[in-house]
Amino acid sequence: MDLDRLSFQELNDLQTQVAQAIASHKERAKRKALSDIEERARTLGFSLSELVGAAPVHRRRTAPAKYVNPDNDKQIWSGRGRQPRWVVAALERGMRLEDLRV
Repeated sequence: MDLDRLSFQELNDLQTQVAQAIASHKERAKRKALSDIEERARTLGFSLSELVGAAPVHRRRTAPAKYVNPDNDKQIWSGRGRQPRWVVAALERGMRLEDLRV
């Protein structure tokens, strides 16, 4: 590839593509290495977390929805944390939280 013939914009585009390709390749290599190591640990009768002393990962469960937007049933709220804008707007219109219950 003759880089001297490329324009400034083409060189910048090429640089971006190369950076993305490198990052993608590195991520794939890392996932493969981790998979290989986990498989090797399994064949020896261990989990990877047992071998490296890491605590097992506990996934958080999402809280069930308690409230739903009467104008858009895809907008839900568990009642935890900050009130979404649609809840605040409904309360300002005179509705009660009980009116928004699922």
